[in-house]
Amino acid sequence: MSQQQSAAPAPATVTVTVARRRDWWRDAVIYQVYPRSFADSNGDGMGDLEGVRARLPYLRDLGVDAVWLSPFYASPQADAGYDVADYRAVDPMFGNLLDADALIRDAHGLGLRIIVDLVPNHSSDQHEWFKRALAEGPGSPSRDRYHFRPGKGENGELPPNDWESIFGGPAWTRVEDGEWYLHLFAPEQPDFNWEHPAVGDEFRSILRFWLDMGVDGFRIDVAHGLVKAEGLPDIGDADQLKLLGNDVMPFFDQDGVHEVYRQWRHVLDEYAGERIFVAEAWTPTVERTANYVRPDELHQAFNFQYLSTDWDAKELRAVIDRTLEAMRPVGAPATWVLSNHDVTRHATRFANPPGLGTQIRTAGDRELGLRRARAATLLMLALPGSAYVYQGEELGLPDVVDLPDEVRQDPAYFRGAGQDGFRDGCRVPIPWTRQGSSYGFGAGGSWLPQPANWGELSVEAQTGVAGSTLELYRSALRVRREQADLGAGDAVEWLRAPEGVLAFRRGEFVCVANTSGESVTTPAYGRVLLASGELTEADGEAKLPADTTAWWTTA
Repeated sequence: MSQQQSAAPAPATVTVTVARRRDWWRDAVIYQVYPRSFADSNGDGMGDLEGVRARLPYLRDLGVDAVWLSPFYASPQADAGYDVADYRAVDPMFGNLLDADALIRDAHGLGLRIIVDLVPNHSSDQHEWFKRALAEGPGSPSRDRYHFRPGKGENGELPPNDWESIFGGPAWTRVEDGEWYLHLFAPEQPDFNWEHPAVGDEFRSILRFWLDMGVDGFRIDVAHGLVKAEGLPDIGDADQLKLLGNDVMPFFDQDGVHEVYRQWRHVLDEYAGERIFVAEAWTPTVERTANYVRPDELHQAFNFQYLSTDWDAKELRAVIDRTLEAMRPVGAPATWVLSNHDVTRHATRFANPPGLGTQIRTAGDRELGLRRARAATLLMLALPGSAYVYQGEELGLPDVVDLPDEVRQDPAYFRGAGQDGFRDGCRVPIPWTRQGSSYGFGAGGSWLPQPANWGELSVEAQTGVAGSTLELYRSALRVRREQADLGAGDAVEWLRAPEGVLAFRRGEFVCVANTSGESVTTPAYGRVLLASGELTEADGEAKLPADTTAWWTTA
């Protein structure tokens, strides 16, 4: 379906310069790039693949292992590229296939792996399949590739069932001939019918296309949503969105989805180089999440339970224990994440009172939020398994909560319900320099306005500055690599600690995180490796300030 010139497949030697560390994904630190907001190479105000390519040395020097790219496929951009019109083409706003090929090659040359986003739950309404389905009308084979149904009511004027869109409103839209089609997200994102064999065949072909290009893996968008309950039954609840991630839903986390991933795993295992799958799977429990990472399915799954946990020692310990216990029987690594392109940045979440969720509209206490964010990062990087870093969090960026309504582009915002629709705040282009029309993002401004203080948070402003958040991340990732007891694993040894404090040992490594609002005294466990704030030691004891994490080695 591609309308672009196809780049030559990467040769078999393309991954030679990528470290051939077996099971690299079990302890990898993976950096999420949201391409439109990372770096703009041509001055059109929109980030692109060439911009990402030019900044790859920065990511190598930061110390990450892999780069996950959010969608850059051909798309009308109704939902920032998560509405794909052509899975084998690059949208012109981001470049072309040759740019993608060059990015992959350069990344491998720098020792970085590339993971691309894949969107299998739905397509764009401009996808050739969907346009054909509309043109051919009711009863056509093309409509079987999506979920078309007659409506209820005397004249079919009511939706086929009571499902609600994640973005608000009904999950169904009626077309001119009277039938309705299912879209769990925006109307421009019709859901594929994964019971139709052509859908599975097409996506296995798409996997091979990008694997032949040399990508090292796929992050699977809405991995829990592909298979719907038989008969598309009503839910019977008028406030369904509150059930998401907390209850069993007929359109999410159905057992049939696992057969899809078993078939995909066969495709992936045809390729050398330890390619991986990562699931975005919102499930009611971490135990359900573990089903996605059984040995014959996917390699990792995002830990949304951890992301949504407040900065509270008791709650954090509970979710850490549950996560490790759930992953251990299936032999999969735990993953840890604090921010991504769909939630309020954790420097802002932690600046606000607990219990407000992951979409927050108030700036809160900036100093408190940054202090907690730095401490949370050291805690996350000390845990066993793999960790994810969202672009800009290494700069301590807050969410931009005061964007004018007229510049917002989140489709959920315009639906007036569903997700809060304030995801634009975490997608503002990141600052590279102190000065410039877009603080080094590009020569032509930025697609979302940046705050006036962005320059002081830039890479340039923080590089080489002792105590800056950027240098904290660089140091943490370096120490994580150097310490043999960090990285992969499936357990921690909890140590006695004051209320509000987490303390655990991993071999000769000790991590202590103070989530309380007051300084605490703990044992000085050995030589201090790193701390997120000022730490004092005397007479075998350490005074750990409020909202601070410290690392020691007993060696």
